[in-house]
Amino acid sequence: MGEAHAADDGAAPVRVLNRAGKSAFVILCDHASRHIPAKYGTLGLDAEERSSHIAWDPGALPVARRVAEMLDATLVESCVSRLVADCNRPLDAPDLVPEVSERTEIPGNRGLPIVERKRRIAAVHAPYHACIDGLIEERVAAGREAFLLALHSFTPVYKGVPRPWQVGIIHDEDMRLARAVLTAFSAFEEITVGDNEPYSPADRVYYTLERHARSRDLPCVMIEIRNDEIRDESGQRKWADLLVGILAGMKPEGHASEVTLPGRKMQVRYGCQE
Repeated sequence: MGEAHAADDGAAPVRVLNRAGKSAFVILCDHASRHIPAKYGTLGLDAEERSSHIAWDPGALPVARRVAEMLDATLVESCVSRLVADCNRPLDAPDLVPEVSERTEIPGNRGLPIVERKRRIAAVHAPYHACIDGLIEERVAAGREAFLLALHSFTPVYKGVPRPWQVGIIHDEDMRLARAVLTAFSAFEEITVGDNEPYSPADRVYYTLERHARSRDLPCVMIEIRNDEIRDESGQRKWADLLVGILAGMKPEGHASEVTLPGRKMQVRYGCQE
């Protein structure tokens, strides 16, 4: 069972699964939930809007949980919809509490007083990041490695524009994990992979990793899966198993890792940027 950290209204803004996991990977699911605590009402949205990708990353959490279980990795989940407060945004970002998401207006967020914005940050954003900080500090104090993997999903069509990528590998100049993941995916001719697509750190989507990994010089990568690929259990299982096959063999910096893929075996160099 996971451990949940309760907010003032009783709703848990963050949950940790398998805190003592033996894997070096710490998996972060910033947009795991569409839950809107009762005190915020519906934010003026109908049920379909509150279930759509504007509220969360559909399919991301089941994939993250299976990956964590198979790797024996720790998983940190945000338990509140990003429509209340987006945990993957800087504190000063205009879309931390979005008034519009894609083309949908969020009436309950319009003209939010500064004091209410601060309350939401304190109730949702701050506990999530404090939990990650504490987890990493525990590992560092114990002399354990920590490789941070942020797992997300993205919509197949955004503002009317189709997105051809089935998966996107998002990274900045630190390529220690991203290069290995990109190299592994290159073995699959049938998968269209985006290198900093459909997002890049320039889109302000890298906040969680910048705050917790880059500030500590920890290897990190963000993986975005197109949500129609993980709409059902079959797709979720397929992508989780694929990611485990890629991630399980990764070794510390400077070591060659043997990555076993379905029907293939390859050597991936995991090291510093060339």
